[in-house]
Amino acid sequence: MNARIRNNALVLLFMASMAGTTKAQYAWDFGIHLGGANYLGEMGGKELPRRDFIWDMKLSQTRWCVGAFARRKINRLISINSGILYFRIQGADDLSTNPARVGRNLNFRNDMLEWYLRPEFTIFADNDLGGRGRYHTDFRLFGYVGVALYYSNPKSQINHQGDFFSLHDYTTELVNYSHFGLAIPVGIGMHFTIHRRHRIGWDFGWRTTFTDYLDDVSTVYKNYHLMPAGAQALYDMSDFVTHGTQFDTDPAGGLYTQDADNPALPGQEQYGWEGDDDSPGPSKLTENKRGDPTHNDSYLTMTFTYSYVLKGQSNFYRQRYSWMRGKKRIGRKSRAKF
Repeated sequence: MNARIRNNALVLLFMASMAGTTKAQYAWDFGIHLGGANYLGEMGGKELPRRDFIWDMKLSQTRWCVGAFARRKINRLISINSGILYFRIQGADDLSTNPARVGRNLNFRNDMLEWYLRPEFTIFADNDLGGRGRYHTDFRLFGYVGVALYYSNPKSQINHQGDFFSLHDYTTELVNYSHFGLAIPVGIGMHFTIHRRHRIGWDFGWRTTFTDYLDDVSTVYKNYHLMPAGAQALYDMSDFVTHGTQFDTDPAGGLYTQDADNPALPGQEQYGWEGDDDSPGPSKLTENKRGDPTHNDSYLTMTFTYSYVLKGQSNFYRQRYSWMRGKKRIGRKSRAKF
C-alpha cells in the first residue's frame, strides 16, 4: 500500500513538473502590425448631425497604420500585450454631405504615435484546428480593454492646397491643448499559431479619448486678433466656398439661393467671428458654432499581425544544463563515506 502511494506521488510530482515546463515554454511572442486607421470627430460624415462609433466615418479617409508589439502568455485564458503604433488620421469637410460642414470647409491630418498596454482575454480557443490530431495549427479569439498614451499634432492646408501648418501652434480656438493624451483601447482580435512558432492574426481596436482636439475643432469661432499671425486663414476657410448662386436681379447683393446641382449651404455669415467694427476689443461680438464640444474625438485601428513565438526554457532545463552555457555549477561538497 505504501509503495502504491509512493508511486502515485511520484507520478503526480512528474506531471506537475511537466506542467511547469510547458507553462514556461512558448510564453512570449514578438511581432508587427500593418493596417489602417480612421477617426470620428467634427469633420467628414453624412448629411445628418454627428453619429457615434463608425456610422459617421468616411472610409475613403482611412490611412496607414504600422507598429510592433510584445505579448506574454500568463495562462490559457489571459495574455498581456504591449506595443507601439504609428498611424495617420485625417478628414475634410468638402467630402461631407452635411451642408453645414461643407460650408465650413476645414481639413486636417494627424500623424499620431501611440503606446498601449492591454490584457487579452480568451473568448474561444482550439489547439488542434481541424481536429486532425497533429496539433500543427491552433486558433485563439480574444477581446481586450486597456490603456494607451498618444502623441498628437493636427495639421491643415489652406483650402486643401499647399503646405501643411501645425494647428496647435496657431491656437485656432484660443485653447492651448496638449500634444499628449490618454486613450482607452477596446477591441477584439484573433490569431492562428502554425507549428507553435509562427502566429498570424487580425486586430480591431477602438480608442476613446479625453480630448476634442485631435482635429483641432471643438467649440466656436474665436477672435482671430488674439491669435498668432497667419491663423485667420487656418481657423476659417468658409471664404473659399460658394454659398449658393447670387441672383442678378438683386445687384445690391446678399441674396443667395440653392444651386441646381448642390445642396443649399448656410449663409457665410454663419461662419467666422465678428466683433464691433472688427476690432480686437471684447465689445459686441458673435462667436458662431465651429465644432461640437459635447463629444470627444475617437479613433480606430484595424491591422493584420505577424509574430514569432519564442520557445523558452523551463527552470528544470536551466538547472540541469547550465554547464552547457559556460556557467560553473557550484554545489555543497560531500564527505567521503567508508
